[in-house]
Amino acid sequence: MNPKTTILTGDRPTGPLHLGHYVGSLRQRVALQHDYQQFVLVADLQGLTDNGSNPQKIRDNIPEVLADYLAAGIDPDLTTLCLQSALPALAELTMLYMNIVTVARVERNPTVKNEIAQKGFARSLPAGFLVYPISQAADITAFKAEVVPVGDDQLPMIEQTNEIVHKMNSLLPAPVLRHCKAMLSDTSRLPGVDGNAKMSKSLGNTLHLSASEETIHRAVSAMYTDPHHLKVSDPGQIEGNVVFTWLDAFHADKAKVAAMKDHYQQGGLGDRICKNELEACLQELIAPMRERRATYIQDKSQLMEILKKGSERAHEVTQATLKEVKRGLGVPVF
Repeated sequence: MNPKTTILTGDRPTGPLHLGHYVGSLRQRVALQHDYQQFVLVADLQGLTDNGSNPQKIRDNIPEVLADYLAAGIDPDLTTLCLQSALPALAELTMLYMNIVTVARVERNPTVKNEIAQKGFARSLPAGFLVYPISQAADITAFKAEVVPVGDDQLPMIEQTNEIVHKMNSLLPAPVLRHCKAMLSDTSRLPGVDGNAKMSKSLGNTLHLSASEETIHRAVSAMYTDPHHLKVSDPGQIEGNVVFTWLDAFHADKAKVAAMKDHYQQGGLGDRICKNELEACLQELIAPMRERRATYIQDKSQLMEILKKGSERAHEVTQATLKEVKRGLGVPVF
């Protein structure tokens, strides 16, 4: 891969980030920033698509998300951190793209369908939420990102973005927008601590990057294992066992985890020992992030200054793309 490849990722600031974000994308971003041109977008406008009546929630969580980024190891000298609402080109591209995408196509997007059902919108569905795949396409294409680290549940978004790229480029005298490809993490979806298939802020089954020692202990202690593993001597099931899924995601010693799995399946290994192993791993991972985060969040003005500087750089990049598109469409550029 070309070292100058542009990568775009981001998060909606609807709450502090959790371990699902960490394994799904955050630790990947930390590694990628050393070799590629990486932009990380704090997607506050998309956060409003289902929080339009509570804008303070989004506003309050912008510095919280920034503190999580820095605590996880994202370096603002290597990664451009920027705010969606500070980049007017994104909203303007969204509007241009909305004119070439049908409502039926957006409604067929399985990610959108699943989230609409999960949130119980029915006919109270905000129009902004329905079309947020178009907004995501504007984000990706404005930066001319070629790689987008996502979870597998976001693959339909990448597909729809590339459809928009193809359609828009066909309307221009020469191609302007770039197709992108998804980069999946080794653990693209982390189950919730309650055993739900996905860790989600809205489901309340998360473990934050700032979790206390006691919170980590309680979460691991309550984790779903194998309901039929009633005695230590009983053979246990690995599939669907949240503790082993998390061990796979976080434990550094893969050989040890493999040996634990064999022992558990044969019988003779208790759930408490497995949970103790996981807890030790999580305590070691989270403690330094929690400490760094506590320092960063004390100076919210400095966090916002970092975001302001990154947004100024991102503004230049995104405005340049918008001007190319508008000129190609014959829209006046003043």
